[in-house]
Amino acid sequence: MGEAREVMDRLTEAITSADVKAIAELYAPDAVAVTPDGGKILGRDNIVEYWRQMTDAVPEGTYESVQAYEIGDTAVDEGYFSGRNTGPIALPSGDQLPATQKEFRIRGVDFATVRDGHIVDYRLYFDQMEFLGQLGLLPAEFS
Repeated sequence: MGEAREVMDRLTEAITSADVKAIAELYAPDAVAVTPDGGKILGRDNIVEYWRQMTDAVPEGTYESVQAYEIGDTAVDEGYFSGRNTGPIALPSGDQLPATQKEFRIRGVDFATVRDGHIVDYRLYFDQMEFLGQLGLLPAEFS
């Protein structure tokens, strides 16, 4: 197992254990992340805030791996993130939706490019409509 795979596995563990300090230690200060719900996120502090909001919304999330790859300095994971929404969901506007108390299971793929033991570029892909639909947050015509 190479460095990228090791760092990605540590990130997954930090996210599912809601360990924001460990998440921060895995990203380079000038890291860039792109997510479907957060867009382009610049810098470790902003990326950590993204994950803090996610772990606040789903403090006991779990991850089920489907595939795990390492290609050079990049690790790729495909799997399912599951949990119960017991905390507020942060919106890009800064507003928050109250917890739905509903369970969800969404499939996603993420890529982490690692240099010198830190993630410098991170990409996350998941279906926002599926996520919001499982939480009961979509109008009926979209569910």
